[in-house]
Amino acid sequence: MTMRFALPFVLLALAGTAPAQTPQPDSPVASGTIDPDGTVNVPAFRLPPSIYLSEAAKKALPRTPTDPEEPMMRAVAAGQAGALRQRMPQLVAPRIDALKAMYKVTTRDEQIAGIPAVRATPTAGVAPGNRSKILLNLPGGGFIMGVAGGTGMMESIPLAGLAGVEIISITYRQAPETTWPAATEDVTKVYRELLKTHRPQDIGMFGCSAGGLLTAEAIAWFIHEKLPLPGAIGIFCASGDARWGGDSQSFARPFQALPPRDDVRAYFKGVDRSDPLVSPALSPTTLKLFPPTLLITGTRAFEMSATVNTHRELVKAGVDADLHMWDGLGHAFFYDPALPESREAFDVMAAFFRDRLKLAR
Repeated sequence: MTMRFALPFVLLALAGTAPAQTPQPDSPVASGTIDPDGTVNVPAFRLPPSIYLSEAAKKALPRTPTDPEEPMMRAVAAGQAGALRQRMPQLVAPRIDALKAMYKVTTRDEQIAGIPAVRATPTAGVAPGNRSKILLNLPGGGFIMGVAGGTGMMESIPLAGLAGVEIISITYRQAPETTWPAATEDVTKVYRELLKTHRPQDIGMFGCSAGGLLTAEAIAWFIHEKLPLPGAIGIFCASGDARWGGDSQSFARPFQALPPRDDVRAYFKGVDRSDPLVSPALSPTTLKLFPPTLLITGTRAFEMSATVNTHRELVKAGVDADLHMWDGLGHAFFYDPALPESREAFDVMAAFFRDRLKLAR
């Protein structure tokens, strides 16, 4: 064994056994503390923009602390969550219109199995080789504000245009009106309907944030119901673990100059989040049946640790799983279409589904 690989471990051993010495003038002095259980107390420090960010991304970083979930939380506290959810398509309409023009996609409202939906279609039409294919999008929104015509189109329009395939986004039931497994039941209704006209291997499914976790939960539910599984899935800005745990859960908000927050989503109130149907990442038996899976996150995103761990567990289970991370970016970063990194992320998604679903160019 080459000694240079063993040296760090030797130094760690020496650090734990060597007698205490008076620090030398140039020796670093610990600025934080470590609790008996291993919790590290980190003092304030500067976190500059990552050198790997594009100039556009650096300019887009917040200049004042801003909590993107605050309006949603206020609406919930005021009993106005449902009303705000209904207004989401209107609130984001200018951004949706810009995306339609940028990616040359049209949309139309419809219902599938009684569930509200929006279909995104390439303006030039779907290539003949892709007419039997379909992607199902589960919108993000904290299991509160996920709307097909809102965040659903921010996720679906770019991918529909780049991959040349139709995408259906749905508005599933959410909190505070309902709790788990209402959303999974709605996804299953829509999926059963799609199976009437599509082979399972021709169906892809994906979502960001709450929609990403819901994608994993839906696959676990399909397995439980003995349904044929889709050809490929995307778990974006999320994981297969409803606990959303790990290091990033602790550091993500401080990285945004915001106070830490540790709460359970209303959608999961009173639910055992270790249940494999809620957190499939905790069940190797469930994971080993998963279809090819693409995971996407950023190093400043609160879900980053859970995403990395879900990828780890999928690989251990023998699943075809890809993980892509963008340094210095946070949760759902690709919602900003102006960032070069957003186009990179959508290119990765398009290439993944093109390969796994055998989409025509």
